Amino acid sequence: MKIGKPRLNFWQIFNMNVGFLGIQYSFGLQQTAINPIFLYLGAPEEMLPILNIAGPVTGLVVQPIIGAMSDKTWSQKWGRRKPYFLIGAIIGSLCLFAFPTSPVLWFAVGLLWILDVGNNMAMEPYRAFVGDKLPEKQLSLGYQMQSLFVGAGILLANGSIVLFQYLFGGDSVEVAGEIPKWLYYSFYIGGILSITTILWSVLKTPEIPPSSEELAEINHTKSLPMGQRIAKPFSEIGTAIKDMPKFMWKLGAVYLFQWYALFVYWQYITPLFKSTLGYSTSEAASQSAQMSLTYNIVTMVVALALVPLTLKFGGKKVYSLSLVGTGLALFAIPFINDPLLVLAPMVLFGIGWAAMMGIPYTMVSKVVPQERRGVYMGILNMMIVIPMGIETLTFGPIYKYLLGGSAVNAILFAGAFFVIAAMLAMRLNVSKAASAVTAD
Repeated sequence: MKIGKPRLNFWQIFNMNVGFLGIQYSFGLQQTAINPIFLYLGAPEEMLPILNIAGPVTGLVVQPIIGAMSDKTWSQKWGRRKPYFLIGAIIGSLCLFAFPTSPVLWFAVGLLWILDVGNNMAMEPYRAFVGDKLPEKQLSLGYQMQSLFVGAGILLANGSIVLFQYLFGGDSVEVAGEIPKWLYYSFYIGGILSITTILWSVLKTPEIPPSSEELAEINHTKSLPMGQRIAKPFSEIGTAIKDMPKFMWKLGAVYLFQWYALFVYWQYITPLFKSTLGYSTSEAASQSAQMSLTYNIVTMVVALALVPLTLKFGGKKVYSLSLVGTGLALFAIPFINDPLLVLAPMVLFGIGWAAMMGIPYTMVSKVVPQERRGVYMGILNMMIVIPMGIETLTFGPIYKYLLGGSAVNAILFAGAFFVIAAMLAMRLNVSKAASAVTAD
């Protein structure tokens, strides 16, 4: 028998999501600072996609496994999801403290792999955590609150890069093979935020105990021999994929184009400004950070405003329109040669980012069974990282041979993919999928 979940007030939902600030600060550094670091350490531009393959691979492996494991975890003291994102935050913090001291390219690439393991371990249970706690009518608010913290975390990360570059990097000269000292401070702040914000949510938000049926299943899993316990998450993932709602397959098609395009943007926005504005790597990295700063300010402002819009017009329409706007932003950026005016398209990008980080998770939470939410959130992340993995393997040759090694063409390519994603998003029908789950 299912017991209704208690309605939470605004500040309870706020406290629950504070930990996402630290996770997304780290993600913001990955968006803006990691690729410039690779360039500082001598990486050719066409190698940027393959050097970023850590994110897709670790996300593909770590998130669904952690999701399946957390579904079958319960501790009276620590809960179900919290042990995983606490351990992930500790790993992420240690890597952020070490990253800016990377002496050579291979060391930085190796640290990125470990950092991504930590971030993925923290992020996946967090998505399920919100779904576990909130009644259906508050899911949209819960996930858009996460979207707000996505914007806030990335905003702080990129704001710190802009600030420290302005304060300490203006007169510095780029030295081949060296990471500028002003970049260190942003990573140190991230190391502190990663663990402290997660601890805030862990200490402020109790988890809902599993039902008697769920607890019996958890205890049964614990009683299995070690080999079977290790194999259990993999069998859970396989079964979940086999039983996956058709809605999620349709969303996977949207994600294929959406996340491929996002990865292209994050990798090639810095090289774009070296081309269109004639900037050095440091100047281009700072301009890229300002772009991210701008769109994440917009994300913070509009994230909660999207809640009534999705309730009135439906998530499908708002999501699709936001993807069109993101595509239009990318079509405009390469043709603006003023460092201030080029920030204007980021308004559309920020609205799109707010929608991408909230609306799909609300949709999926409504169409998957409560007792399998962790594994399905992990599978949803597989739909994010598979396009990223495809991009890291394919876009280097596309960039070099089909797009003429032009960062301008790369950004236009990403814009076209967003428009395709928007058209596919119009096929998403949550009410029909949710009805099918209720009937089951």
